[in-house]
Order: sequence, then structure tokens, then C-alpha cells
Amino acid sequence: MFDHAYQNYMGGTGGLNPSRGDVDDALGKFSLTLIDTLDTLVLLNKTTEFEAAVRSVLSDVRLDNDIVVSVFETNIRVLGGLLGGHSMAVMLKEGGQHMLWYQDELLHMAKDLGLRLLPAFNTSSGLPYPRINLKHGVRGPETRTGTETDTCTACAGTMILEFAALSRFTGDPVFEDHARRALDFLWEKRQRNSNLVGTTINIHSGEWVRRDSGVGAGIDSYYEYLLKAYILLGDDLFLQRFNIHYASIMKYISQPPLLLDVHIHKPLLPARTWMDSLLAFFPGLQVLKGDIRPAIETHEMLYQVTKKHNFLPEAFTTDFRVHWAQHPLRPEFAESTYFLYKATGDPYYLEAGRTILDNLNRFARVPCGFAAMKDVRTGSHEDRMDSFFLAEMFKYLFLLFAEAEDTPFDVEDYVFTTEAHLLPLSLSTAPNSSSIPSNRTSDEELDDSNFDWTCPNTRLLFPDPAFPRSLREPIRSAVDKSCPRPAPYREPGMGRPPLRAQDFMANNPEHLELLRRMGVSLIHLKDGRVQLVQHATQAVSAVAAEDGVRFMQEMMELSSQQQKEQLPPRAIQIISHPFFGRVVLTAGPAQFGTDLSKSSTGVRGFVTVAEPYSGCTEITNGEYVQGHIALLQRGQCMFAEKARNIQKAGAIGGIVIDDNEGSSSDTAPLFQMAGDGRSTDDVTLPLLFLFYKEGNILLEALKEYREVEVLLSDKARDRGVDVQEEEEDCQTEATTPTSFKPVSQSQMSTEELDKSVPEEVTPAKEVSPAVELRIEEEDRAVPPLADTAQPKEERDSDKTEEPRGDKDLSSQSVDQLLADWQEDLEAFKQMEKDDL
Repeated sequence: MFDHAYQNYMGGTGGLNPSRGDVDDALGKFSLTLIDTLDTLVLLNKTTEFEAAVRSVLSDVRLDNDIVVSVFETNIRVLGGLLGGHSMAVMLKEGGQHMLWYQDELLHMAKDLGLRLLPAFNTSSGLPYPRINLKHGVRGPETRTGTETDTCTACAGTMILEFAALSRFTGDPVFEDHARRALDFLWEKRQRNSNLVGTTINIHSGEWVRRDSGVGAGIDSYYEYLLKAYILLGDDLFLQRFNIHYASIMKYISQPPLLLDVHIHKPLLPARTWMDSLLAFFPGLQVLKGDIRPAIETHEMLYQVTKKHNFLPEAFTTDFRVHWAQHPLRPEFAESTYFLYKATGDPYYLEAGRTILDNLNRFARVPCGFAAMKDVRTGSHEDRMDSFFLAEMFKYLFLLFAEAEDTPFDVEDYVFTTEAHLLPLSLSTAPNSSSIPSNRTSDEELDDSNFDWTCPNTRLLFPDPAFPRSLREPIRSAVDKSCPRPAPYREPGMGRPPLRAQDFMANNPEHLELLRRMGVSLIHLKDGRVQLVQHATQAVSAVAAEDGVRFMQEMMELSSQQQKEQLPPRAIQIISHPFFGRVVLTAGPAQFGTDLSKSSTGVRGFVTVAEPYSGCTEITNGEYVQGHIALLQRGQCMFAEKARNIQKAGAIGGIVIDDNEGSSSDTAPLFQMAGDGRSTDDVTLPLLFLFYKEGNILLEALKEYREVEVLLSDKARDRGVDVQEEEEDCQTEATTPTSFKPVSQSQMSTEELDKSVPEEVTPAKEVSPAVELRIEEEDRAVPPLADTAQPKEERDSDKTEEPRGDKDLSSQSVDQLLADWQEDLEAFKQMEKDDL
């Protein structure tokens, strides 16, 4: 396969003048693919071809063209290719049989190119410009570049391996110094609460331009190079930083088997409902880290998507449909397959490799090489074969199947760059007289608890060879949407009827036992939701397994039905003294009861705590609840049941307060309260949901002022009009300072944005014996609502309408609140702009 691709490349272009307007053209009119392929030739035992290719590069390739190139791509493909080629040439020369004429010519070319890339780093931040003119640099009109302000995190953070190798090969520290400075700056600019980085950053100011964070396009190789820089150079600082980032990735982005982008300043808020194919490298990086289990899970998801569409689409949704249909023959999935096979020795990954090979030959092979897929659904081609196909794909596939005697050298002596170029680990002992000290600050001096020095032995980790299979099977079934079989015949009177989805409550012990018997397990997630996974082989009988299949299907249908109508957030405005409408709490709506968006006045009333607080049985303090808005605690029964009980007691509305201590709309997206699967037409009052933090504000106000009146509405009303009467009534009373502080931005939000951000994994419409579904802990899965941001005019008016007597809030903290609000507003504008 390699011969077919390489010989057609060489024959079609002469290795020099591409006849097609392909990526060689875009990246500098030099033989990019030839340079990118040098070390592949050696690994595949093609020493004669390698020697000829090196001579061709030395005689014909020019690096002083008047052309603008990508700094990132030129570094990983051309500089990396030259350094990989140099490493191979030195190794062969030392063997005494080949390349005896070689005098570091490729290294001299690499240094020439490195010096041409250096002007890109001439910024106040040390982050490189994204593009540079190889002849003229970045300054001046003849460069036709240098006006860019933004670069991607990976573009700035994927230089250290090549630049450090160049410094250590040549003894000139300037290259490594610049790459380290860029990494130091990115580390300084990480979001300090979440320890995540954004996707795009301003190279002059260091401000994040795109604040979504994931492990795919735009960030991917930044994380890869932190870990590999430690492997290549032995500098503990890189491993410390990687481990801190990795902990945050696993806390916020990893939702096994999915890896979903989040917002760096609100990491519990998902940024999109699809994944891009570049994240397929991540299981391989997890293997290097030693975290095998999630690597197996994510790889299995990617494998099933590959089998479904023949190739990984450039982007695919959380229910594994095509989002972007192209596939430019990317090697990342093959890379992870190789690393997992090396770690586990499981022949399953040889089968995965065979699938990759078969699909390439069946669908991508053309007379002149291999063609990128224009659309994986139709099998149409693009007239391109990117250099990374020869540089990476065939290395990883060859190594996957190779025995030790098949390889001309030990790859364990090398580290792979992100373009799979081979850099020798011996560089760690090469002299490095760095003139720029690493940017260490006191808060970075970490103890060993944050510092994993070693990777676990996978033979000890997985003594049972069936264990990886048990991780893969539920994922395989979730992706494979095979039709459910018809329910088995159940004789009358034989056993109890199966649990139905509409009756299920996640905190009912009897229901949980029924789920266990059906092979359905329940996992509590970090954000308060639960995940249901059904595996037929764990059911107590075949009949119970079929009941489990039907239960999961019903739950999906119920979830799908409830997702059809997305409701915006609602407002709870405290209008009594001393708040007068200034405090507005963002609340989640219910899919039943009064629709506040159709009410011009909303529902206004005094609040009282219902007894019992859960609202799950008949209300015992009905005389207080009647004519009031009842406060209830989440849990123990369905939302609709709470609403019916307080309605029966004469309440005019209800507010359900989360029982998960510490939850807040600052950090978690709101969700809609759904019905209980039955008709909820009998519920005629409005019911709203508050997270714990916002609910506590209401409870504290009630505790301090006894009588607290609120307005439930679709959005906050004009404070000057609605509460004018109360202000006049209370003028003589409002003379003492109040200790009640204004609340944070999300609690005081007054205006919704057009687009909500879905978070749930959309379940398959059809299920197989093993499927996965996420649902709200006590109700059905409904996509949560985006937090809302307050418009500037409203924020300004808030600033001038502080209660006069409030001495606790300094002007500095007001400014901080305003800055936080502005950041959130910009983030949500960006979300809309990106069409997330």
C-alpha cells in the first residue's frame, strides 16, 4: 500500500513540482510530502529509496521562496521531517553500511528553516504569528502577512519537540528558548479555576478569543507536546503541567466514551454537541499517560463510528451521525490503535487495524495513490493525498503488525512527534545552555500528589484478558443501533409486570433492584445527573433482559418526546422590601402548568415553605400555603407530583429548590422540569426550579424578613414601574442598612439568549441489548438551558441602584461583578457566533 502511494506521488510529481494544487503548493512550493516521508522510508526498510530521497531533497528543495506558509504546519511537517530524516541518516551511517557520505546536510537545512521561522516569535507575548513569509519574515509590506492577531493554542504550543531537538542537535539554544517561552505564556494564560485552555488566543494581548476547550482541533497537540516534551527532554515542569491539565480534562471534558468541548470559565457548560476526528489521537496519549481504561472506551466508540461510516467523519454528533462528512485520510485513529495494542497486547486491536486497511483499499485506493474522501456517506473522493498520510498512517499501521525482526531499529529509542517523526530520546542528555529560565512561579511548585512519575504495568492492570472486552461491549451496542427484538411472550400470571419508563424514579430502591435484574446499571455523574447502561448478559434471565431492552427504548422515546419543546429560562424577581425587584434569580421552567411566557403579568405572591418540604405527600400546612407560592425541595418524587400536592393545598405557584448542596447556575446549565409520563393537564399553576445557591438566597431572605413577595415571570419586569408602590410604602422603613448583598451574574440575569446549549447525549431511536442513556435524577432527560447573560444597560442600572445603606459591597467588587458579567456575555455571543 505504501509503495502504491509513494511511487505514484514520485511518478506523478517528480517529487518536486506537484501537478495538482495540493497541500505541497499551499505550504510553500517545496517538496513537503517528500520531506514528510523520509523517516517512513527507513522504518519500512526502504533504505535505497531513503538515500535517493535525501539526495533529491538536498539538490532540489529551496527554503527561501517568497511565499507565506503556516508556522505550525511547516514546523511539524517540514522541520520535523528534516529532523526525522537527519536522525535516520545518522543512525544508518553509524551502522556502517548506508549513508556513509552524509555530513549533516539535512540538519543544516533544518537550521536554515528554523532561522526562517524564528521571526514569527517576535511578539510581546512570545506566541508566534500563525503565518510567515519564508523569504521576508513577518514585517513589511512585501511579507503579505504579519497582520494576524489570533492563533490557535495548538499552533503556538506545538513547537517544543522540533525546536528543542534542533537546539540540541546544533548546540544553539535559541530555538528551544523561544518554544519554551510560548509554552510558558500559554500556561500562564490557562483559566485558573478550571485549569483548561481555550481554542484561540490573541498573540499580542494573551486574551482568549475562543473560550471553548476540548482535546480536538485547535488544542490537541498542545497537550500531546507537554507530555512528550517531558519524555524527550526529561524536564519535570512539563509533566507537572500536563498532569494538572489532564486532571481537568478528565473532570470536565471526558464523559466516557465521549470527549465533549466545554467553556473554560464554566466547565460544566458544554460548548457543542459534536466531536471532531482529530480527538482520535487522545486514547493514544492516554496510553502514554498510563490511563488505559478511558483510552479503551473512547477508542471503542471511535472504532464503532469507523465501522458505521467506513472512516471517521471530520466531525460526528454525540449520537454518532455525520456532522462534517469529509475524511482526508487522517491517521489519528490508527495511531491510537497502535498504542493500545502495544499497551494491552490484545489481538482485538489487530482486527481494528485490519478494518482500517480494508477500508482504505476498498474505498480510498485509486490508480494514482489514495484519495481523500469528500463524503464518507457517498464514497466520493477529493483530488488530494495529504503528506501526513505517508508520514503517519503507514508508520503506525506497519508498527501495529510488525514483529521485532521486521523493524530496522528499536522505536522505543525514539519519541513520535505529532507528525510521527522520530526524534531520539538521547537528546535528553544533549547540552542545553538555555538563556531563558523556565517561568516558574510559587504556585507552580507542586507536591508529589500532583505528579505521576510512572505508568502502570498493563499486565498487572488487566490480569483478566476479558476485562477490556467488558469495557468495549456496552459502547459497541450503544453505537450500533440495531432494531430491538419483539418482546417475548409472557404467560399470564408469571412473575410481576416489568418496570415501565414512565414510572421510574432514580431514588426508589425497589426500582433500582428491578433495573439490576434487567441488567441496567445506574451511574451517578459529576453534574448531578445519572447515567443508565443496559447490558443484556448481566440480566437475571432472557426475559428480564428483553424487559431491560424495552425499558431503555421507552426511556429514549420519553426523552426524545420531551426534548422537542425547548423552553427558555424564567425569572424569579424579589419585589418586596428591601429588594424592590433588584434581585432576579434565573430559574428553570417546567414543561407543564402555567406557561409564563404567555402571561403578561406573571404570577405574584408571598412565598412560604411547604410541609413536608419535599412536597411528595399531602401538604400539612395548607392554611399557610393557600394563596401563596410554595417552596419545595427537590427529590423523593416527580416534579409533577409536587405540583399536584401544593395545588391541592391552594398554592398559586411553586418553586423547587435543588437538594444538591453547592449547585449553582454559575457552574451548571439549567434544565427543564418534565412531566411524569402521564397527562399533566390537571396542573394549572406555574412551577419553577432554582439551584441550591439561588434557592438559598430566597430562603435567607425569608428567614430575615419573614414576608417575601416574588414575581414569577418569563423575564424580569421593569423595576421602576412594578415596585414603585412598594418603594413609596416603605420609604420610612428603609433607613437601616441591609446585610443582603447583591447576587452574582447568573442569579441576577434578566434577559435570555436565543440559543440554549444542549448537554445530553442524544440517545439512539432504536436500541440493541446494550444501550446507554442519561436522564435527570428524578425526571426524564431534557436538554438543559444555557445560562443567561445580563445586557450592559441593565448592568449599569444595577450599579446605580445599589441599596443606599449597603456598606458591605465595595466599588472594587462591583467592578469585578461587572467584569465577570462582561466576560460571560462575550462568551455567549461567541457561542451564538460559532453556531454551537
